[in-house]
Amino acid sequence: MKKNMGSADRTVRIAVAIIIALLYFFDKLSGITATILLVLAGVFILTSFISFCPLYLSFGIRTKRKMKSNS
Repeated sequence: MKKNMGSADRTVRIAVAIIIALLYFFDKLSGITATILLVLAGVFILTSFISFCPLYLSFGIRTKRKMKSNS
């Protein structure tokens, strides 16, 4: 599994997950909406830590910059 997420993408995903968690813990989200968003936040955290997004792979998206060759 090749990494396909850049650092800016990972940072935004983690920030969104934190915001969702804070909204939940301060009772601004509830019910099925809270459940769905918490699952999404978990997916954002997981994909950020492994730097790989399966949806990006299926659509051919890559936010990680390619390494420059020294030759």
